[in-house]
Amino acid sequence: MKLLHELSDFLDHNYAINQSKVNTKPNYYYQGYCPLTGELLQLPRTNLAENIAHGLMEYLASNEQYAHEDKMYGILIVELPDGEQRILKAFSGLLNGNSHVDGWVPSISGRDKVKLNEHSTLLKLEEIKQEIIALQQIPEREQYQTIALELEVRSQNLKQLHQHRKQQRHQQRQILTTTLTEETLGLALEQLNAESRQDGIEYKLLKQEINRQLHPIKQIIEVIDKNILELKQSRKELSRQLQAQMHATYSLTNFLGTSLTLRQLMPLGLPTGTGDCCAPKLLHYAAKNGFKPLAMAEFWWGDSSVNRDKISGHFYGACGERCQPIMGFLLSGIEGDKEVNKRQVNKGKNIQYPIRNVNYQLPIIYQDEYLIAINKPPGLLSVPGRYRDTQDSVLSRLRNLIPDGINLMAIHRLDRETSGILLLAHNLDIYRQISQQFQQRQVQKIYEAILSGLLETQQDVIELPLWGNPENRPSQEVNFIHGKPSITYFQVLERQKLEIQKNHTRIEFKPITGRTHQLRVHSADEMGLNMPILGDKLYGCNEDVSRLHLHAKELIFKHPISGEILKLIVKTPF
Repeated sequence: MKLLHELSDFLDHNYAINQSKVNTKPNYYYQGYCPLTGELLQLPRTNLAENIAHGLMEYLASNEQYAHEDKMYGILIVELPDGEQRILKAFSGLLNGNSHVDGWVPSISGRDKVKLNEHSTLLKLEEIKQEIIALQQIPEREQYQTIALELEVRSQNLKQLHQHRKQQRHQQRQILTTTLTEETLGLALEQLNAESRQDGIEYKLLKQEINRQLHPIKQIIEVIDKNILELKQSRKELSRQLQAQMHATYSLTNFLGTSLTLRQLMPLGLPTGTGDCCAPKLLHYAAKNGFKPLAMAEFWWGDSSVNRDKISGHFYGACGERCQPIMGFLLSGIEGDKEVNKRQVNKGKNIQYPIRNVNYQLPIIYQDEYLIAINKPPGLLSVPGRYRDTQDSVLSRLRNLIPDGINLMAIHRLDRETSGILLLAHNLDIYRQISQQFQQRQVQKIYEAILSGLLETQQDVIELPLWGNPENRPSQEVNFIHGKPSITYFQVLERQKLEIQKNHTRIEFKPITGRTHQLRVHSADEMGLNMPILGDKLYGCNEDVSRLHLHAKELIFKHPISGEILKLIVKTPF
């Protein structure tokens, strides 16, 4: 089947192709800055392109083979060397499991080179997925939720009762201070204080009962969750390796005739699926075959419930995380890129997208051929995120600074605003060995923090299950039904009585588990320390300070090769 379609293949017979229609003001521009000259390059989404796309939608709707393919589709109007106009069409990712489909622009060169490995990897990923699903459906989870819900109701009722009693005691104290003599007042107030302490004991006994009932089930679930975590990490690593292979072989060509791999174009990290979207496929194919691009349009087609961010039949621009970062390169050489043609630059030599105004220096506190440890500054991600503006991270910087840094893997993570020791592995085997130490709780982590308030308890342990509510991201919360077991030991180092509402407590945390925001929630939640970490606006600190006062100051673990116990220590910066 032909790849180049006549305009009439997708246009209604009553649609008149006239100059006024062609010159209608574009509804959107695909655009990017030429990496060689800095010139803004633009390719329009015109009225004509949208009408052709609507014709493609009708074609999709009339063919059963596309009924269950929920994805982005796109068309590109091109001009052939003889001046004739034709249409190219493309789909994102795979279509019915295939990368090459008759009549559609093929995948960018590179996928075929890793096709065999891709097939076996996808099979492994599916096996892991099914195993995870089975582990997530063990009956103990439902049993735990049922018991936890009953105990949560009891806990809330008891808290309400205690709150009511507290209010009553407050009213009684006000009455007693005006009606009793000093001698009898002391006895009466002591009685009220004893009742207050009894409420505390009653609540503590309930917490102990909760732990007694839930702990055995929780242990079973915890073991299963460790297995799930290992499977997820294995799945993630398999996916990362496959993506790395693809990105190293995927080669994009622009209209200058320059070809670069995705890794060369985005050295700071690539989101999953980069290179598989419609726009790169269409522009790459047109450039490779000497076609001049005139206009392009992309739209989502399928069940909108699959992707709540997309509406079937609606047009969308270049995706911010995958396509936009390479759009300037892809459009280089289109008509209007006069500066490039005038200067006749050396095609594609050392082209890359620099990240501006970034200090790449990172304090390395330990390094050998297997491991590297960084004293991460606050405000820097541990690993790159999905989007272009979240690519800067410890991992992406090191991958560009260190020879063979592309193989580096972060063994654990610190929150963006948390400073301190971050450990990375030079290869997969080292990563797995130390990850296992983390999972088996053989790694000792010590944090230092300042709490926004005075903490009376000198030391204790906090056991509160944490859950990431999908309706309230990125916040985590205490939840006895859905939460994962989370344990933190703490010890007060110093109390700083400054002034009313600004007293602080310097504290040392030793987390046994490593849940997201664990120390921050265990500090701020009323069932924990009931006071947030200084600077933690997400969890209720209102003091005006420059940073989150949380620092990972010590990390103790066994070196996977030498067997030596390594104790890494950095000074707390606040």
